[in-house]
Amino acid sequence: MTNPPTPPLAGADRPAKPVNQWKTLDKDLRRISQLEQATQFVGRPLVAIGIALVFIVFCGVAASILAGGANGTLIIVAAATIGAYMALNIGANDVANNMGPAVRANALTMGGALAIAAVFEISGSLIAGGEVVSTISGGIVHPETVADPDTFIWVMMSALLAAAVWLNLATASGAPVSTTHSIVGGVMGAGIVAAGVGAVNWPTMGQIAASWVISPVLGGIFAALFLAVIKNRLIEREDKIAAARFWVPLLIGVMCGTFTTYIAMKGLKKLMAIDLGTAILLGLAVGVAVTLLTRPHVRRQSEGMENRKKSLKKLFGLPLVISAALLSFAHGANDVANAVGPLAAIVHTVSEHDTASQVTIPFWVMAIGAAGISFGLVLFGPKLIRMVGTEITKLNPMRAYCVALSAAITVILASALGLPVSSTHIAVGGVFGVGFFREWYAERRARALGLQKGKPVPQDERGRRKLVRRAHFLNIGAAWVITVPATAVIAALLFLLLDRLT
Repeated sequence: MTNPPTPPLAGADRPAKPVNQWKTLDKDLRRISQLEQATQFVGRPLVAIGIALVFIVFCGVAASILAGGANGTLIIVAAATIGAYMALNIGANDVANNMGPAVRANALTMGGALAIAAVFEISGSLIAGGEVVSTISGGIVHPETVADPDTFIWVMMSALLAAAVWLNLATASGAPVSTTHSIVGGVMGAGIVAAGVGAVNWPTMGQIAASWVISPVLGGIFAALFLAVIKNRLIEREDKIAAARFWVPLLIGVMCGTFTTYIAMKGLKKLMAIDLGTAILLGLAVGVAVTLLTRPHVRRQSEGMENRKKSLKKLFGLPLVISAALLSFAHGANDVANAVGPLAAIVHTVSEHDTASQVTIPFWVMAIGAAGISFGLVLFGPKLIRMVGTEITKLNPMRAYCVALSAAITVILASALGLPVSSTHIAVGGVFGVGFFREWYAERRARALGLQKGKPVPQDERGRRKLVRRAHFLNIGAAWVITVPATAVIAALLFLLLDRLT
């Protein structure tokens, strides 16, 4: 006979629950941990700002040493610190256009993109950066109207600071804008205050205004055309791997040949003089050679791959990394000189006590530009890289490849036709072009397959199907349009302030 179950203990005989003696301490430690995490989150941007300030101060100290105590050393130091600030903002804003598509397409990690961009921007600046630069930003202001050295210095100083401030504001708001247009607007605004409205070369300003439309439209058209070719010749083919073995080496060859022409025209001025015809022949030779050399590599890489779109994306990874590196080299060779041109002009005017339509850029001035761009990119660039690469439209390696190739081809075509274009506007226009082409293609395919069955699609559903974020389209377009007027106003106010103080 089994024993009846033991009744539960009552009262004092029931075992007591374990008591957490450290309950209060645990709560306090949890609060301290949350406070530490919040402090780290808040302090993270302060670390970047602190490093940037150290760099600016270092550039000022270096400029004072290099000036050697000559007359006007204080002005050179002030200009060097402003130039360093400008270079930081170029790195934070302008370089994102080269790296954003590659990062979004997962061809590069954020760290890898920052490292490649920093190395190739510096290389382009120091190896192939222009020795001579126009001091009036391409003839925006007639040189004879600001012939007085003191007036000229304050015009350049105001333009440089105004452009840097505007780039800083644009980066903070997530808008990629043109560095060259920022400088142009600054020179125009300070020049008008210094010498009147007649001092401005208005036909040149009209060409720059036209480039607001020309640059993104050309970039978008070329990017859409390349994507159409890839879809027609690769993605939609029944045997995608066989098509890739023929077309991918050819597309890599086109890319390398195009960038060879681009760099020969825009990035080798310092090393040798190359005309357009020679640059095109050089690019053609390189393109044919690369096509032949990469065919065995692509064949080996594609062996065993599944016959689907995902396999094609892997074949475009390396070309996309190469294109991002070459874009950074070309940007460093071409745009850095424009950015530090006002600083070089100030150094020349202080040293020689006269103004000149063109001046030689000292090595230390170019070094400030190159180093500043790298620091700015690493410290503040990820925000714009993410925006360009992820928030406008979805990019994969093939779409990002189209954006990079369209940027190089558009610059070559514009240079041949004498059209003033912005590399920033072209790259972002290419991203929009890819997105709008995808929208058009998706709607066309849906109609062809009869998915809509003739029924009207509600407006909210049509909006949900859009592949390009309209808010970014409007915001970026507005930032482009107001860049020149905004920097002109800022520079004008700065010139008035400096003129009053001196």
